[in-house]
Amino acid sequence: MKLIRFLSMENQEMCGLYDHELQDQARVIRGNIFGNFEVTPKVEKIHIILPPVYPCNILALGLNYRKHADETNVSYPELPVLFIKTTTTVVGHMSPIILPAAGPENVDYEAELAVIIGRKVKNIQPNEVMDCILGYTCANDVSARDWQIEKQKKQWARGKSFDTFCPLGPYLVTQDEIPDPQNLRIRTTLNGSTVQDSNTSDMIFDIPAIISDLSRSLTLLPGTVILTGTPEGVGFTRQPPVYLRDGDIVTVEIEKIGKLTNPVKKEDPGEDVISERGGVQKPFVLGD
Repeated sequence: MKLIRFLSMENQEMCGLYDHELQDQARVIRGNIFGNFEVTPKVEKIHIILPPVYPCNILALGLNYRKHADETNVSYPELPVLFIKTTTTVVGHMSPIILPAAGPENVDYEAELAVIIGRKVKNIQPNEVMDCILGYTCANDVSARDWQIEKQKKQWARGKSFDTFCPLGPYLVTQDEIPDPQNLRIRTTLNGSTVQDSNTSDMIFDIPAIISDLSRSLTLLPGTVILTGTPEGVGFTRQPPVYLRDGDIVTVEIEKIGKLTNPVKKEDPGEDVISERGGVQKPFVLGD
């Protein structure tokens, strides 16, 4: 199933089953997607696509693709390298990535396969991991490289946790639809030009290994989002470097999941960007 969270034409927040045949509509879901739910016959028109989940935690991996480690001249890690992004980074499909006033010049894109945990787990074994996964979505681990590398002495969290720095979506594709998450094409386009093009088979640690390892040090709660690393082709490794600029359009595309597209805009210091529940206050729709 492709699950979607959205605002209806009456601005009601809903969860639904997305079907391409319905085009801009979804079948309304009643209940909790992390527990018991049912797909109702009711169909609602989609006004704005929201993030497929509002995560309780965002756990992210660094240096988990071989060719990305190679392009940064870093040796492959012996264990998954964890950093954490704040929940105020989360925005949905078509919502803007905001270039922060505190550092707009070195903001980079990172296509990532995101895993959504479906049930509470701790100390789980690799062969049990697939049963705890609700599904997958596209993610963009947006990063302010100056803050990540220089201003915070290579402590990554702040440079990766500016508001809007974790677009997710457009759908949550349930894990039964993707029997082999380690063989998915993953790519990024910037203003229509391909800048990343790889396959999840290049991961150093596969998804069972990642989740099992993380569960040794923290409880994974339902709704936890795990970003599994980015492939080669990120902006700061290019010569000359390629960073996001006001007016850009960046798209993360993952095979069997979909395309996550976000415009890029400068921060207006007087604008309240993030709502109390997370996500942008005024979701942006291309063409508005």
